[in-house]
Amino acid sequence: MKHRAFFILHLFSLALLLHACHTGKKGTQEEASTEDVNPYAFEFVESDLLSPVLEQAGREGKLVFIDMYATWCAPCRLMEEEVFTDEEVAAYFNENFINYRVDTEKGNGVNLAGIFEVRVLPTLLFLNEKGQVLVRKEGAAMQTEMLSLAKEAVARR
Repeated sequence: MKHRAFFILHLFSLALLLHACHTGKKGTQEEASTEDVNPYAFEFVESDLLSPVLEQAGREGKLVFIDMYATWCAPCRLMEEEVFTDEEVAAYFNENFINYRVDTEKGNGVNLAGIFEVRVLPTLLFLNEKGQVLVRKEGAAMQTEMLSLAKEAVARR
């Protein structure tokens, strides 16, 4: 009798745990769909690979801006909050660049971080449509410096 009560208790606990896991997944899906909305003034393209971004830049006659970041990086978060939401800076970038963010710790971002020898986060890269680095900045850049870097890249085109 004790074993049967013990078995029923464990079965009930397992059912409760499975229900909690299922409920947790539902909340995560809702959060993910909310995060799909771009909170930035910068128009960032989404791609797992760099090649489609370079191809788009070639088709549109633009350069490529890459923000190499990590989610734990405080200067990266500062740029997210202060720079990538700035309408004036975004207007220049959206007009002249295909903007691309790469998480250096996920997916192909690990490979891109190696290819571009990223040692400091954030690393800001300005590329031509062939993938050649025109301007590179290690560390955060605020609005004025970002515009200066972008204009330098456009001039080197």
